[in-house]
Amino acid sequence: MLVVLSVALMVVDARFALLKPVRSQMSLVLMQTYWITDLPQRLYQGVASQFGSRTELVAENEKLKTENLLLQGRMQKLAALTEQNVRLRELLNSSALVNEKVEVAELIGMDPNPFTHRIIINKGERDGVVLGQPVLDARGLMGQVVELMPYTSRVLLLTDTTHSIPVQVNRNGLRAIASGTGNPERLELRHVADTADIKEGDLLVSSGLGQRFPAGYPVATVKEVIHDSGQPFAIVRAVPTAALNRSRYLLLVFSDNRTPEERANDAAQAQEAEDKQ
Repeated sequence: MLVVLSVALMVVDARFALLKPVRSQMSLVLMQTYWITDLPQRLYQGVASQFGSRTELVAENEKLKTENLLLQGRMQKLAALTEQNVRLRELLNSSALVNEKVEVAELIGMDPNPFTHRIIINKGERDGVVLGQPVLDARGLMGQVVELMPYTSRVLLLTDTTHSIPVQVNRNGLRAIASGTGNPERLELRHVADTADIKEGDLLVSSGLGQRFPAGYPVATVKEVIHDSGQPFAIVRAVPTAALNRSRYLLLVFSDNRTPEERANDAAQAQEAEDKQ
């Protein structure tokens, strides 16, 4: 009976338009059925897509942060190199650029002593880090390594009262010594003649004297110059270009051409030789 009824309905539906309203109503019912039966699959795909997209975005974000830091570190020397190129072309009609090797490090701790400006990074002797190694962030020089541990290092910041760095005015090459004041937002230039050509807004870059810091990296921007006719030296205050209280990812500058793995291996071999002795 059902077969006969089905055949009859198909014939009527094919030759007449009587069953179109019924088929339209049935499609609405079947549409809801299809939606309900497909719901678990769509929910699973949505959840999987959300978690997958978030993981990919986090990984991509970390990669872009690292690449951005490296690029900003390389671009820091642009202003200094431009002025250097002008001077060198006048003398030699040529220019030479030196690209130091760098490695990304992360800040993992700070010295709790409020009178000492030191931080701890997650790279140490096993990574090829050496004493006195320069450290910078995306904006400028931050300090130097003063203590080594196997997997971490302690960095002395520019603003510590015991720290000084040779600098020069990027505009005219005037040399000076920038010393820490204990204030994370200020450096002072010592023994600058009252008649020296230095003014507010001048960019101070590392001069490379002393062979500790590479030349040409931003150090600070002159904020205030006070001239006193009764004193032989002017009072010059500057603001560090590096974000000393905010940067988390830093760059370690290596002056040689060895890779971090080669430096770590050499350091490990030297440590083994010292232990044997």
